[in-house]
Amino acid sequence: TQISVRFLGEDGNFLGESGILLPSTSTTNQLQLLANQLLETSDDPVPIAFFTEEGTEIIESIAKSVEKIDVEKTMTIVYHPQAVFRVSPVTRCSSSLPGHEQPVINALFSPDGRSLASGSGDTTVRIWDLDTELPLFTCKGHKNWVLIISWSPDARKIASADKDGKINLWDPSTGKQIGKTMAAHKQWITSLAWQPMHVDASCRLLASAGKDGVIRIWDTATYSVVRCLNGHTASITSIRWGGEGLIYSGSQDRTVKVFRAADGTLCRNLTGHAHWINTLALNTDYALRTSCFDPKTGCERPKSDQEAQALALKRYEDAKKITGGERLVSGSDDFTMFFWNPAESKASIARMTGHQQLVNQVVFSPDTRYIASASFDKSVKLWCGRTGKYISSLRGHVQAVYQVAWSADSRLLVSGSADSTLKVWEMKTRGLWFDLPGHGDEVFTVDWSPEGTKVVSGGKDKVLKLWKK
Repeated sequence: TQISVRFLGEDGNFLGESGILLPSTSTTNQLQLLANQLLETSDDPVPIAFFTEEGTEIIESIAKSVEKIDVEKTMTIVYHPQAVFRVSPVTRCSSSLPGHEQPVINALFSPDGRSLASGSGDTTVRIWDLDTELPLFTCKGHKNWVLIISWSPDARKIASADKDGKINLWDPSTGKQIGKTMAAHKQWITSLAWQPMHVDASCRLLASAGKDGVIRIWDTATYSVVRCLNGHTASITSIRWGGEGLIYSGSQDRTVKVFRAADGTLCRNLTGHAHWINTLALNTDYALRTSCFDPKTGCERPKSDQEAQALALKRYEDAKKITGGERLVSGSDDFTMFFWNPAESKASIARMTGHQQLVNQVVFSPDTRYIASASFDKSVKLWCGRTGKYISSLRGHVQAVYQVAWSADSRLLVSGSADSTLKVWEMKTRGLWFDLPGHGDEVFTVDWSPEGTKVVSGGKDKVLKLWKK
């Protein structure tokens, strides 16, 4: 059967002037060739995924993926260009890294993927050598549990915050503390966020928030508070510093507040949740985190700060383009999530329901097309990154899922759970790709390196594990 087909891009524009007659048995490989010709990229083809307007992915051929084909109408096929590189799934534990004397609460790769830092209940931050997979430095300076660590977007500083409300800065190349301890919070700190690199190449400003309900913006050169952002009436659980100069904060007072970073003005108050907000995610998180370190080029740093800033801005703009702006998702104890366009409206785009217990974490995929949510109901759910519509549930864990992390090409997802396992999920089949047992207790933290070759996990058994293909 011959059918008329038109290719629709995510920007709302069609490829070609009119419909193209194709056999209904056309395979995805043939559609790839045709779409690349229309995009004029046939010399250097781009991998492309195809979907019907209803959101069904065309996997083998049009006829096998679409139940009813109306031959009298032109069929619209939505095409999604994918990452040119492909990340290999991690399948084995390459090393166990003991050293911490208390549970590992946070483990995070640097933006260039060349270094790894971890924070623990033993009051230390440890920096690990990824070439030898051995300890590099133990950073001592905190007097209480290290609750959160955060790399600066230029990979030259690590900020760590503890249960006493104190923040320390560390030099990852020496393991030494930079300057003095920054203390102003009255209670423990729950979240840190650096100013994006495309705004300031020196990555000077750092925002912190915590149990005292105040966001403080620090100058990491003078170790002093530049500005305090007030407005929340309860503990702040998560903050994000967006690329438009806005700071987003989610709190146990059930609101998300949008502040202008430049002067501290409260721009919007986003309401709708019926219980504590646990987690926030921006569709630009990955681009902001990796800044000028592009996985396509092996995460090489540009020679000058000006080049680095320009590349960071381009990557941020590209991430925003697919959804038409900066989008925010908030996850809550009320089992729901809300999808927001916070720069323009205080009304939500969508209310995302389906979880049976509290939502622990939400994360946008690097290409911004998917949202993954981890919940205490033992499942990970996938949602559309443009509309917030439900896509599917990933089931396999037998206890609460604490954290999820995406691979750089957005084709794979790893989750860490209280059942002591990690699981790798594949987006194409929306199913389990690999089971990674090995931890002796609950897995609290999991991160996929920005260039895609490694996964780190840590938890209650006080051990960090590195996973590779």
